[in-house]
Amino acid sequence: MYTSGSFLDPAEVPEAARLEILRSLRDMDVRRLVIESRPEYIDRLALEQILSFLDAEIGIGLESSSDLVRTHLINKGFKFFDFTGAFDMIHSLGGRVKTYLLLKPPGLSEMEAIVDAMRSARDAEPYSDIISLNLCNVQRNTPLERMWQRGGYRPPWLWSAVEVLREVSLRVPVICDPVGAGARRGPHNCGTCDGYVAAAIRSFSLSQSRSDLNVDCSCRSVWRKVLELEDLSFGVPLV
Repeated sequence: MYTSGSFLDPAEVPEAARLEILRSLRDMDVRRLVIESRPEYIDRLALEQILSFLDAEIGIGLESSSDLVRTHLINKGFKFFDFTGAFDMIHSLGGRVKTYLLLKPPGLSEMEAIVDAMRSARDAEPYSDIISLNLCNVQRNTPLERMWQRGGYRPPWLWSAVEVLREVSLRVPVICDPVGAGARRGPHNCGTCDGYVAAAIRSFSLSQSRSDLNVDCSCRSVWRKVLELEDLSFGVPLV
């Protein structure tokens, strides 16, 4: 159940409404509830209430394990220790944690974004039951859109997601659904291969088999050159 916010925030979902939702889901024989919440709304009473009705997985948008990236590039508003504390509480009560990571927040080059995502996945692994790699896309009427319109931001290459998924070896599943793949505002490659590279990423998310990521295109050499040179362009995207 996604509220585009925090299901455990009483200002978003009042406790009475939450209880009615939980009763309804239990009566429908739902087996697992997946919700999202910021760490500050994750408290013992709310978790005990939810877990008394259903097995639950709590999604937390960590985005990056770097406090510097999360504070100054994403403006997330919480620290890594807030995330780990929320994990400890959820696990102590028998719940599960899904950790969301963001590939290429504004302010990072393509190579920096890959390195940050890989490091974040490894840092988050001990505090996650599953990790979801989210590829940044440009939403309307946002500061990122204005940056993108001025040529100061390019959404991540799909090859960058392939690189992260292929090279990060974890004991927990890592999944990715490249929303908006192939669109100018979304993660994309050259336009020719976007469809089948995105399909390969989705297949990997289901199978966790790296063989599903064995795809190629001539634009991959362009992507490699971007990784090599973009840090020399003072933050201006090359392609």
